Amino acid sequence: MKTFAKITSLAVILAILQVTDLFACTNILVTKGASKDGSVMITYAADAHVLYGELYHTPAGIFPPGSKLKIFEWDTGKYMGEIAQVPRTFSTMGNMNEHQVIITETTFGGRDELVDTTGIMDYGSLIYVTLQRARTAREAIEIMTSLVEEYGYPSGGESFSIADKDEVWIMEMVGKGTKLDKKGKNINKGAVWVAIRIPDGYISAHANCSRIDRFPLDDPQNCIYKEDVIDFAREMGYFNGKDEEFSFCDAYAPASYDALRGCETRVWSAFNILGKGKIGDKDAQEYFQFALGLETGNKMPLYIKPYDKLSMAEVADVMKDHYEGTPLDMRKDVGAGWYSTPYRWRPMTFTVGETEYAFERAIATQQTGFWMLGQARNWLPDEIGGIIWFGVDDAATSCLTPIYSSSVRVPECFRVGNGNMTTYSPTSAFWLFNRVAQAAYLRYSLLEPEIRAAANNHMATSQQMIQLIDQQAMQMQESSPEQVKEYLTGWGEHLAAQMFSTWKHLDEFLLIKYMDGNVKVQNPDGSFKDNGYGVGIPAKPKYPGYTQKIKEAIAADPDAAITAVPKQK
Repeated sequence: MKTFAKITSLAVILAILQVTDLFACTNILVTKGASKDGSVMITYAADAHVLYGELYHTPAGIFPPGSKLKIFEWDTGKYMGEIAQVPRTFSTMGNMNEHQVIITETTFGGRDELVDTTGIMDYGSLIYVTLQRARTAREAIEIMTSLVEEYGYPSGGESFSIADKDEVWIMEMVGKGTKLDKKGKNINKGAVWVAIRIPDGYISAHANCSRIDRFPLDDPQNCIYKEDVIDFAREMGYFNGKDEEFSFCDAYAPASYDALRGCETRVWSAFNILGKGKIGDKDAQEYFQFALGLETGNKMPLYIKPYDKLSMAEVADVMKDHYEGTPLDMRKDVGAGWYSTPYRWRPMTFTVGETEYAFERAIATQQTGFWMLGQARNWLPDEIGGIIWFGVDDAATSCLTPIYSSSVRVPECFRVGNGNMTTYSPTSAFWLFNRVAQAAYLRYSLLEPEIRAAANNHMATSQQMIQLIDQQAMQMQESSPEQVKEYLTGWGEHLAAQMFSTWKHLDEFLLIKYMDGNVKVQNPDGSFKDNGYGVGIPAKPKYPGYTQKIKEAIAADPDAAITAVPKQK
């Protein structure tokens, strides 16, 4: 990786607006030709301070003619209205369905005047209803766009990752605003949108900033768009050039310093990691000023080739990123505190004198509700091929565990209703992972390696088990196909319970080893050394002290003598 000019990570002059705090999700899209095993992969971090981490499951269903489906806004639970139900729906597990279709999102907002206040299909409902109806990514695009056309789209601008076992698409959608006729109906109902297929062998990413720029107007195999996407922009005064010059993001979500600085930095970091310092055919350094919001015209490409074909673990690891090894490394400035903690607590901005500052926003963040990596494998039947690697809370201090997307039950630790944001549950993975995370945030540089090792070990063991489970399921598919889903469900439950047990012991171990600011000395077998008087009385602990950065900050503080008095000669 190239060495970049050092900049301050603690705070950057000019405020990042609240959009980076309210809409804060990250997706990485990997085509089958870009993965080591030939699987399609989509990652998703659902980040919100009030989002409880749990796994949503909807069983397949059959409905009589004339049935209706009630729609409740995903973010708030507000009742939106009814839509026509289809005769048959598919089973879903989180953001993946039994046919290996995956749909995730990030919100970019866009122009305020384009929100349809009369619409029914908000972005979350659009995802989960479509997963119940689509067999392929292309079919999902058709269903999503038809739903908003018929029922309206009340959300802000969204980037959707839409994939199946063969193709990966990114679709960006913005409403058309509210323009009522004499009968009170919105004559602008619907949305404008563009969907682009990511070429096989390439990867993409998006993180709360519109990324589709110019697009081909005559390549329906690789690009689909609303027929009036350009004309509507002209009508609204957003664009007045030639059709071939039209840019979706420039028209419907013009790049601002705030959006780039809080969002495209995450895409830049993901591309930098997976391209090993290259973004397309250029050094990542050449796009760094764009990612900082300082060169808005030097846009990063929508997709790139990775440095090599990627494993599931490599892709998942990017979701733990805090800009490590770059000029934005959040462990390196005084804001990282005593133990190089790469987190900054809200609010995102603060003022000193007349200058306003803003903290970094990394891919991994404390307010993650849940995160996932959907894996679609086209060499296996749909019942066996789809896996959602699922985790809750902060990606950097938690763990993914595999659950087959055809499963008929959710593991107990992820079950909806097992606790909530104000109700603790001792059987909830969300609360257990938060316990470990809270400890890690206090002494990150010491605890993070222990947590990462536990997560890596569970994922590696699970990957080995998946090979055996797949083989057994394939044999069962031939002799007892009706038992396959139950068999796969049981294994997902078993591995999730195993992860939960590992984390419970990790929680206890970290407390014993690191309590009171000390570090107990371990024996080779993992037990703690005694002091010669018997087990239970540990040897003299280690005292790790603080980072040099914080020592220097204290020494430079004129009020430091209150708590750290210089020694007298």
